Amino acid sequence: MRAGCRDDEIRVVRSPLRVSPLGAHVDHQDGLVTGMALDRAIYLAFVPREDGMMRVESLNFPGYSEFGLESVPPKIQGDWANYARGAVLALKQSHELRIGIDAEVMGMMPIGGLSSSAAVGVAYLLAIEAVNDLELAAEENIQLDRYIENVYLGLKNGVLDQSVILLSARDCLTYLDCQTMDVQRVPTSASPDDFEILVAYSGVKKALVGTDYNHRVDECHEAARLLLEWSGEPHPNGNARLRLVSPEVYAAYGERLPAPLDRRARHFFTELHRVQEGVEAWRSGRIGQLGQLMRESGASSVYNYESGSPHLTTLYEILCECPGVYGARFSGGGFRGSCIGLSDPNQREEILAFIDQRYPAAHADIAGLYSVHFCQTSEAAHLMD
Repeated sequence: MRAGCRDDEIRVVRSPLRVSPLGAHVDHQDGLVTGMALDRAIYLAFVPREDGMMRVESLNFPGYSEFGLESVPPKIQGDWANYARGAVLALKQSHELRIGIDAEVMGMMPIGGLSSSAAVGVAYLLAIEAVNDLELAAEENIQLDRYIENVYLGLKNGVLDQSVILLSARDCLTYLDCQTMDVQRVPTSASPDDFEILVAYSGVKKALVGTDYNHRVDECHEAARLLLEWSGEPHPNGNARLRLVSPEVYAAYGERLPAPLDRRARHFFTELHRVQEGVEAWRSGRIGQLGQLMRESGASSVYNYESGSPHLTTLYEILCECPGVYGARFSGGGFRGSCIGLSDPNQREEILAFIDQRYPAAHADIAGLYSVHFCQTSEAAHLMD
């Protein structure tokens, strides 16, 4: 950050990491999803620059990036500063930007499965908007962050990550219809002392772009296209999504789908059912039932959606066997990163010992790299006072 700036000039964005208890791999098909913002976050400290320059540093990665608002470089594969560049380009589509920022960004958790990338993108958007006196609704920032990831970076994800980061509330489950963008913040009758959000980081690092993530999205689109074609249902050219397929059409024609498209569609429709059941379980405080639905979601992710890696699958299986863990599944795209679960706060030590005994024994290459965290819910992304 610029040398000599006063403390009272510095502003900070807090952009939370997120988990999705249910709604795995369905947001890009306009499905139903759930999420929670965590009490762990990305923090972006910044001051304005009147010269229209952007200079960003990371406390988690070496080096810095500097560029002008009028001369944004193309993306650099694997570069952490892509999100700053993408945020400027996203905003410039419909807003005039005159003021740049000097900024430092840092994260509180290992990267992988908690949507740290979306949280970083949101943080840059909010900071650049603040110095340029832009007041944008959360819904617009959701679409701007999608531009960063879908257009600038080429990742075919949906709206889950950005929506949970920007729309969540403490002690609530965010329930989002990705087709209509209707959102509910659902409270629970369970006590905060009844459960914690368990995050088990696998130690595996690999970017979603370059994994099978985009290929899975294409397979879902193809399954939707075939089902709609066979049923005679109209659909937008090149934009067939499984949410456009009614349950009745799927019941009538689903068995005709060739492998592996049949498994992708099976995951989508069973996951929608689990989401609806899970929201009601959360609302009524039945954390154990919600945990069981998470286990079923995890199994479908492994066998129907075929995401995951040997490390993540082992970690998921360990958590499913672990006393004190109500349920677990992969987090995020499921090809790297973390597993998440709901756990009993009174059994923290037993849970840690169970994982420590089994996981590194199965995968010696990650000994010393994996970690386990116990979290709570938090509020949405915002400029801190």
